[in-house]
Amino acid sequence: PEETGSGSPVVYFSSDISAEGLVNIYDALGWTPAGKTAVKISTGEPPASNYLRPELIEDLVKKVDGTIVECNTAYGGSRSSSAMHRQVAEDHGFTAIADFDLMDEEGEVEWPVTGGSRLDKIIVGSHAQNYPDWVILSHFKGHAMAGFGGAIKNVGIGISSSSGKVYVHSAGTRTSGSIMNSDQDAWLEALAEMVTGFRDHVGEDHIIYINVMNRLSVDCDCDGNPAEPDMHDIGILASRDPVALDQACLDLVYQAEDSASLVERIESRHGIHTLEHAEEIGLGSRSYELVNIDE
Repeated sequence: PEETGSGSPVVYFSSDISAEGLVNIYDALGWTPAGKTAVKISTGEPPASNYLRPELIEDLVKKVDGTIVECNTAYGGSRSSSAMHRQVAEDHGFTAIADFDLMDEEGEVEWPVTGGSRLDKIIVGSHAQNYPDWVILSHFKGHAMAGFGGAIKNVGIGISSSSGKVYVHSAGTRTSGSIMNSDQDAWLEALAEMVTGFRDHVGEDHIIYINVMNRLSVDCDCDGNPAEPDMHDIGILASRDPVALDQACLDLVYQAEDSASLVERIESRHGIHTLEHAEEIGLGSRSYELVNIDE
């Protein structure tokens, strides 16, 4: 990842949460895909989740000639089968702006994890093999199980197949059954380790990460009826380092005066532990330089 003189990764920031603002922050990264590009988003659980709207992301998706990619969920709901999930993608407007690929529709593949204590592999949708380049486009918000969801959650759970999701949630102990895990820290560590497996397979130069900090609910977009946000929108952040990016977003949440409920959600789930472990295993750096591109 791009580094400053201090050796810290750069995280770019803009307060402009718009289609144009999203393209501008992408341009700031100075990254161009060389091959077929996957844009990983969350399609959002119906009926009322805070997923990134197609009109916000359309210009960026078209700029990279991207295919919007997702995997099926592991917890019931409207996105646990391919037919239902495809319908949600259509209902939410994503199929109208780009090709849409359910990566685990035709099965899954395993990629190795090295240096982890929880996982020795990741289980991703088989179509993930078709994309050399990746834009991880995430809605930053709270999460009922991880405390918060950003870039690391969007990869760690989002690119995992249905059984791969169970594997991460269970910290590598099973691939079917409940996604509930009694050992909170273990599952957060597995979440970080999944992303290292993904990065090592794809190559860090082939991945960029963008987090949109709007509709900052305590609940994730996997929740069809999330709590109404009670804090203000902040902006869009982007980096080549997912740890730096998620840390920068967390820091902005903590700096906000109206973030008490989101902070409580993060702390009650020990959410910071994901980033602590991610840094420990070499996924990225929690130190960063924030560059405001509006100035």
